[in-house]
Amino acid sequence: MLKEGIDIEYWNKELRYKTPDQIIDWALRLSTKRIVTTSFGKYSAVLLSTFHRKDRHINVVWCDTGYNIPETYEHATQLMQKFQLNVYTYVPTQTKAFIEYTIGLPSLEDGNHSKFTEIVKLEPFRRALNEHQPDIWFTNIRIRQTALRSSKDILSYSKDGILKVSPFYYWTDDELDAYLEANDLPKNSTYFDPVKALETRECGIHLQ
Repeated sequence: MLKEGIDIEYWNKELRYKTPDQIIDWALRLSTKRIVTTSFGKYSAVLLSTFHRKDRHINVVWCDTGYNIPETYEHATQLMQKFQLNVYTYVPTQTKAFIEYTIGLPSLEDGNHSKFTEIVKLEPFRRALNEHQPDIWFTNIRIRQTALRSSKDILSYSKDGILKVSPFYYWTDDELDAYLEANDLPKNSTYFDPVKALETRECGIHLQ
């Protein structure tokens, strides 16, 4: 782990006005044990296209809940083919049919929602981390997305001491839209996460 060797308070100040490419270049020098996570959500093409240029062999971790809508699977397939992504997909150990039979699709107010989150997202993600044992975890979280994400920065640490790097942390939706347009990249406008339900709610993975 890199926790002892990186002063993230210092480096967050140093990287604050660097470009995403410069941030990634800096982080890539720290360790070869790295992953990038994606949900193939709205702006997933931004970070994934960047890594196609920077480190096209990086391990891409996708925790597929099994509840994505068809448009998201179409988007994922398009990006996988376009960028020849090295994707590792992690799915729940229980089938969607069994989950729906036992607890259904619980709302945020339902007591089973935390159990649902654990089954479809958290357990698969822990499995991914155990398999890859990364020192560095590249993400596309941004300020203003959720209260938790607004409390982070370009660099932060997971509970396990993994260095999380968010190169586009300070970018706005307008800036990301302009990036997609300038680079002729697709946007998954219909993305829906059954765990979050609301865009301002945390999905669970970044609580780890």
